[in-house]
Amino acid sequence: MAYLLSGFPNDRANPFLVIPACVAIIGSADTFRCMRRQRWDLFQAGVLLCLYMDLLAICLILFLLLYPYMLWLTGEH
Repeated sequence: MAYLLSGFPNDRANPFLVIPACVAIIGSADTFRCMRRQRWDLFQAGVLLCLYMDLLAICLILFLLLYPYMLWLTGEH
């Protein structure tokens, strides 16, 4: 949804990308809730992989959100 909202090749700023960013952060917090403080097992390994995947999605959404503003600040639009 964030990629479609951004219209990436056109480099236009879209403040509605804040909504997918917040949803991704809330989803990541919900995934973090599944971590257990007991012994290490394969369940925790799976949750850790999901957390890394969530982090990748959050970074991509924040890049799509902030990239047009950075171009505008540097004057390269």
